[in-house]
Amino acid sequence: METWDAITSRRNVRQFASRQIPEEMLQQILEAGRRAPSSRNWQPWDFVVVTDREQLRELSKVWRGGAHVADSAATVALVVDDSDDQKVRERQQYDLGQASMGMMIAAADGGVGSGHSAVADQALARQVLGLPEGKRVALLIDLGYPADRPLKPIRNPGRRPFAEVVHRDRW
Repeated sequence: METWDAITSRRNVRQFASRQIPEEMLQQILEAGRRAPSSRNWQPWDFVVVTDREQLRELSKVWRGGAHVADSAATVALVVDDSDDQKVRERQQYDLGQASMGMMIAAADGGVGSGHSAVADQALARQVLGLPEGKRVALLIDLGYPADRPLKPIRNPGRRPFAEVVHRDRW
């Protein structure tokens, strides 16, 4: 798939086919996250990849809307240092946004669907993932082949019109 096709094909997938992601494709998705730009090359992230079905079921309980995690072929937990410093958390979130989008575009390029989930129950997430003290799960990215229809460029993405969103030189 071409880059533009991957960008225009990416959509949140919440229902997955019962098909595993080849290891090479999973590695490529993770490498896209690892290579993402970050503030001053800080790279504040670690990725915990879960493919075990029972562990995915437990992980799906960390957020009320995370049932799709249980049915995913793999879910990536994006882990950062737990910090009360607002500036640190803001930098983390910005950098994680870039890493997560890189992974989601790489997934779409390989026909793999993705979605994202917040994490409300940090204690359960830490337990399920065996995180060391001082770490938290910022978000989850669930991955798998779409159960409904394959990924392909979306002609009508349901977005605000270009002219309404893009302003040139001034508002």
